[in-house]
Amino acid sequence: MTSCAHHHVSPEAIYPFDARGVAKRFRHAAIFGAFEALQPGETMRFCNDHDPLPLLQQLTAHYGTGISIAYVQREPGAIVIDFVRG
Repeated sequence: MTSCAHHHVSPEAIYPFDARGVAKRFRHAAIFGAFEALQPGETMRFCNDHDPLPLLQQLTAHYGTGISIAYVQREPGAIVIDFVRG
C-alpha cells in the first residue's frame, strides 16, 4: 500500500498533497496552486478517495507536455497519483 507520506524515491523532491483534507469547493484551485509551486522535475504526490478524472483532464489541457501524470495506486477509496512538473 502506498501512502501520501513524504518519500524520496529519486534525487528530485516529492511533495505530498492529500486532497481529502481540502474542502471540495477549494480542491481544484489548491491543486493547481500547489502544482504551480513545483520546480521542473519535482513531483506532487496526490492522494484522494476517488479517481479524479475531470481534474486529470483539466491539468492535461492546461499544462500539456508540462505535466506528467502517473498512477502510483488505483484502488477504490485509495487513489495516489504522481504529478511531475516538466
